[in-house]
Formats: sequence, C-alpha cells, structure tokens
Amino acid sequence: MAHALYTNLDGKRILVAGAGVTGAACARALEKRGSTVTIVDEKVTSLESFSVITPDAVSFSNFDLLLVSPGWREDHPVVLAARAERIALINEVDLAWSLKPTGQKWIALTGTNGKTSTVELTAAMLRSGGFQAVACGNVGTTVIETVDSIEKHDFLVLELSSFQLHWLEDAQFVSSAILNIAQDHVDWHGSFDAYAKDKISILDKSMTAVLNADDGEIVNRTTHWQGRKVFFSLDTPAPGEIGVVEELLVDRAFVADTQEASMICELVEVTPTVPHNVSNTLAAAGLARTVGTSHEAIRAAIQEFSPGRHRIEKVGEKDGIAWINDSKATNPHAASASIMSALSVIWVAGGLAKGASMSELVTRIKSRVRVAILIGEDRELIAQELTEKASHIEIIRIDAPTDYVKGGASNSLMEEVVRAAHAKALSGDTVLLAPACASMDQFISYGDRGDRFKDAVEKVVLNG
Repeated sequence: MAHALYTNLDGKRILVAGAGVTGAACARALEKRGSTVTIVDEKVTSLESFSVITPDAVSFSNFDLLLVSPGWREDHPVVLAARAERIALINEVDLAWSLKPTGQKWIALTGTNGKTSTVELTAAMLRSGGFQAVACGNVGTTVIETVDSIEKHDFLVLELSSFQLHWLEDAQFVSSAILNIAQDHVDWHGSFDAYAKDKISILDKSMTAVLNADDGEIVNRTTHWQGRKVFFSLDTPAPGEIGVVEELLVDRAFVADTQEASMICELVEVTPTVPHNVSNTLAAAGLARTVGTSHEAIRAAIQEFSPGRHRIEKVGEKDGIAWINDSKATNPHAASASIMSALSVIWVAGGLAKGASMSELVTRIKSRVRVAILIGEDRELIAQELTEKASHIEIIRIDAPTDYVKGGASNSLMEEVVRAAHAKALSGDTVLLAPACASMDQFISYGDRGDRFKDAVEKVVLNG
C-alpha cells in the first residue's frame, strides 16, 4: 500500500535535493503529477524548466516535502534543517514503489561488487522464462523512470546501492540477494559497520533472501533474520542451498526434494569462468528460481549472457600479453577478485579511495603482481602498503601530463600509463586496469577511465 506521503502529490510543494540523474528523474515524475518542484544543488545552476536554488537559499516554510537523492548524507545542512522543521523526507525508490502498476513485483540485489552484471543476468533469466522483466535502479535507468515508462513489466530487478538502502522505507521485494560486503563508501557512512547495516537492511523488505555463504560478513550479520534464507557458495551445496558440484552449478534449494539436485548449467557456460562471476551467477539463478523460472530457461540465459563493458573486459592481446579493462573495480574487494583471476599482473591502480583501507588487498594480491603503476589522488595509500607488505613489487607513479584535463580531448595520461606498462610487460603477463578506487579525481566516470585505457592500448600497443 502506498505511504500516505505519496498518495496525493498534486499541489504539493516539493524540494528535490540533487540535480543529478535521480533528482532530475524524480523532478519530472513529480511535476507530471501536479507537484510544484524546486531543486536544490550546490553545483548545478539550471536544469530543464525547473527552478534551482543553492542550499543557503532554502527556507522550509516554502515546502511540504523534501525528496533526497541517494548520495546526500544525513548530516547535510539541508537534510538537518528539514528534520528540524519536521518536514517529511521521501526518496526515489519509495516514490516509484507508490506509483508502480498494480500487480508489478520487485526483486532487489545489493553488494559491494558485481551488482550490475548480476541484476542484468537475473532480468535476462526472467525474460528467458517468459516474464516481462527489466533491470533498473543503480544501473542504467532509474526506478522512477522505469515505473513511468510506457512498457509494461511483470518484474523489476533493482540494483540498490548502500545510499539508496539507507533512505529506503516502503518498497517490498519478493526476494533479494546480497552478493558480498567489503569496505566501500566508509567516508559517506562514517564506519564500515554503518555501511554493512545499510546493506543488510534490504532483508527487512524481503520475503526470501539469497545470500553468499562464502562471505563471512553476510553469514554473521544475517543470523538474526527470520525470513527464508537460501545460501549459495562455490562449494558442494547442502540441502536447501545452491552451489557447485565438480563441473556443474546445481540447485538443492528450489527443488521438490532437497535430497535431490537439479542442474542449473555447466561451469564452462558461465562467461568469464572466474570465481566471483560463478558466485554471482548462482545468486542470479537463486533470484530467478524464487519466482518460478525454470532451470532450462535460466541455463539458456546464462549461455547467451556476457557481462557489460568495463568489467574484466578484454581489450586485446599481443606478444603473449593480455590487456584487461576492469575500470569498474572501484574498491579493494573488486580489484582483488580481478587480480586473483590472473597469474602475473602489471597492475594499474589509484584514484579516490573513499576511505577504504588497501592493507588487506595488498596482502592478498602480492603474489600475483609484478609491477604496480599508480595514478590519482590517493595513490600513496596503495604505494605505502606495497612498500610495507610487498617490497618485491616495482612501483611506477604516473603524474598527469600538463596538457591533460579531466574530460578533455587529450588522452596523454592513459597513454603514459600504457607506455609504462608496455615497457615492463613480458609474455604471459596481464596488464590489468583494476584501480581499487573511484575515478572522479582524474576522469568523468569509471566508464570514461575504461574508455581512455582502451583507446590508449589500441593506439600505443595494438595498432602501434
């Protein structure tokens, strides 16, 4: 049932916090329903037909509701002022939930890494099984735009970030999955514990949870939850679980007799066949089974699916050296999984660490890395851990050339990086962009960073 805040938006004076993708989508949806919308943003001065004001110009005597974009923190002055004035706070996902068509059901997924490809695979499995399904949320299209579209969907598969979960109150999910929980966004949440609690809160909105048994944080933090828990792992599954038996992915959870097992697919049908991708495929299969998708339909989707760009994306190979773009590895946990899927690595890393520690990462990957090429604002965090824990790894620091401007035409920074890697790489090596950091200090986005790496590899190595 819709929350009372959302039942009558006509004539409401709503302040939207944030002029980014989510804020803009919400502003359009609210205006369409008769609300008077004003946007508050520190950097953006104009957006379409909407009035945009700065935080210091906000007076809550002029507004009935505050819609908070997910990246806005609890301690932002605008949020604090709204709470002090007893102005109700709403958010994009709950707004979309209140407006969704009758009968539409939602599935959700979160985790530190692997979310995007896993929600896309889950949606592909549902479509293979005959449902109208689409992935949305923190991937591609916002939830509110998807709900507002003319296309009719039986299921939405939502990728939810820790920020979105922090603000979420009303939405309910047929099932949800948690892929992994590792250090990320500690600067925003204030502590790892607060970040993990926001991730785990997805269970409070779910009927069934599909959970990674190989992740100690998830296992320990979900013991209290009383709903149906289905664990997946890379080991042989116990009754009621999903896992791997020799060369097969098998289901012992969603079967008539849990003493029996049904094949999901062959291990080699998962692309790429690396451990974290197999784990994510098991999670997607679990979610698809919660709504009755057949094993055959799930297998067909797995066979046809390939992950999106910037996620262990092979740029090319020359002279026995593989060049891999994993720009989406924006935290230590993702970078670790990527590095451990290769044997001898020239590692390109650095950027904005977002408060994460690099200690555990370096301890885990030190036997796989020969050379580390470091860029970006927080590169010394990585350099320090390498010096202390892995002195055998050569460190090369690359500064941005004077002609390089974030978002500009020159690609001189990545070209310098690729030249340095090319000079050090030997046959059998993998040159891997897995930064363990966010991109926004030197690039527009992780996609921009990956594209620039790819362009530099093609120019300097493959076509050079």
